[in-house]
Amino acid sequence: MSIDYRTRRGWLALAGFLLVVIGVGAVIGANANPDDWYQALQKPAFNPPNWIFAPVWFTLYAMIAIAGWRVAMRDFSSTPMFLWILQMIFNWAWSPTWFNLHLLWPAFAIIIALLALILAFIIICWRNGDRPSALLFVPYGLWVAFASSLNLSIALLNPA
Repeated sequence: MSIDYRTRRGWLALAGFLLVVIGVGAVIGANANPDDWYQALQKPAFNPPNWIFAPVWFTLYAMIAIAGWRVAMRDFSSTPMFLWILQMIFNWAWSPTWFNLHLLWPAFAIIIALLALILAFIIICWRNGDRPSALLFVPYGLWVAFASSLNLSIALLNPA
């Protein structure tokens, strides 16, 4: 199926996706950031420096938005769009659960569900012929897999 993404409607939709995904991510990031509680946690040796998270997430959010836009332009009521929306809910739920509520194990459950949704999105987009959207989610899936291992390690190192 050939979609012309370069229409006025397409460009406006892309701007909307970028604004919502990056904007909500920025608001959540500003209100759920590393605090004294986080600083006091025992962390594994592979824990990256805090400064790396903002540029990584900005880049990933742009890619997530573009993939969502592509899927919405094809069919907003499709299974890939449902998966995209659901993974955004889980994505946005993780930071407040971790940083604001300090719930390590529920955050781990959220991030594992998020990873499963990302993988499902990649597989379904690939099978439906939207390989660019699937490929846009690959770095996101790799980062969330890494973040999942980090979440698990920190939870194990810091028993309640």
